Amino acid sequence: MTEAIHALLLCWRDTTHPQGGGSERYLERVGAELVARGMRVTLLTASHDGADAEEIRDGVRILRAGGRLSVYPRAAATIFAARIGRGRLGASAPDVIVDTQNGIPFFAALASPAPTVVLVHHCHREQWPVAGRWLGRLGWFLESRVSPRVHRHNRYVTVSGPSAAELSALGVDAERITVIRNGVDPVPAAESGPFAVSPSSVSPSVVSPSGADTGTDRTPRLCVLSRLVPHKQVEDALEVVAELRHSRPELALDVIGGGWWADELRSHARELGVERHVVFHGHVDERRKHELLARADVHLMPSRKEGWGLAVMEAAQHRVPTIGYRSSVGLVESIDDDETGLLVDGVDELVSATRKLIDNPDEAARLGRNAQAKASRYSWSATADGFIAVFDDVRRRGPTPR
Repeated sequence: MTEAIHALLLCWRDTTHPQGGGSERYLERVGAELVARGMRVTLLTASHDGADAEEIRDGVRILRAGGRLSVYPRAAATIFAARIGRGRLGASAPDVIVDTQNGIPFFAALASPAPTVVLVHHCHREQWPVAGRWLGRLGWFLESRVSPRVHRHNRYVTVSGPSAAELSALGVDAERITVIRNGVDPVPAAESGPFAVSPSSVSPSVVSPSGADTGTDRTPRLCVLSRLVPHKQVEDALEVVAELRHSRPELALDVIGGGWWADELRSHARELGVERHVVFHGHVDERRKHELLARADVHLMPSRKEGWGLAVMEAAQHRVPTIGYRSSVGLVESIDDDETGLLVDGVDELVSATRKLIDNPDEAARLGRNAQAKASRYSWSATADGFIAVFDDVRRRGPTPR
């Protein structure tokens, strides 16, 4: 019975963290759904500037402690303390744990007798060099060698078939992997009429002489919805603008999201001479995000690696098709090539595909309609159903062998 279950969720950051993204949203939305089903849910995560050490959001109790790396031992100490009825969890030891492996897991299976489910959105193997020489090597070793060994009896959850195949390549038995895809949030209700964007946010190169964005006068707007970190490769979207601005001098790109790589991207835009064509919006709230998505013609997702691509579905809710890289793994499922968007190989094809859609609005509209229909089939309720089925199974099987 789910009413008796206390689920402990572990993640190195939450959605309020400056670097929070789709994987954090996935976990929190699942947590909120589980609370709605009568479960108790606690999220252990890292602290960050301006965040409370403890809060309740959507019924989920969020406990924050530690930083980028210290969150791992702090979480382990909290789990250990709960076994003797002490610490921040007190006597509320978890009945099941979801250990999110964003490259490195928490290894909660070593700290608690509770069944542990390892959540992996995608494997980070080729991304580790970005972390630096020594940390990258350690991360690769922990993800590729240590984690599969420690969790050799645990259940895994991932978000797409390609990510499941990556786990199998690391030695995880296929029968222990369950694919539970992302849901998608409803579009925030507009207070009056369709989503609109204030003229002050529009770059000078794409406004009418009166200074207002007329809607009918503007020509194609591209957008990128992403954390600004190196592996998202937003530079490739800037390259697209640099190539197409010669034939489309009014072309504009909205970059939605923030991250520690933002200054590098702004510098790259200046080097390419496209700074007047690009608006960096930084972190925005949900309503503003959907305003910006709603006015786009094409969404670009040049990420090196994605488990699924939640931003694909968020753009699709506004009939905006996505162009992304076939090699990014998860996008081959979130984008149906030539039906709901386009999959390409490399920046040259990204440029060509973008030109194709902005030169052919009818084709972009066809893809957008199909994308919206696909997005409507996903919900966080269905995602939570998948987790409850996994929880019931692992609890029925009893303690996991060590």
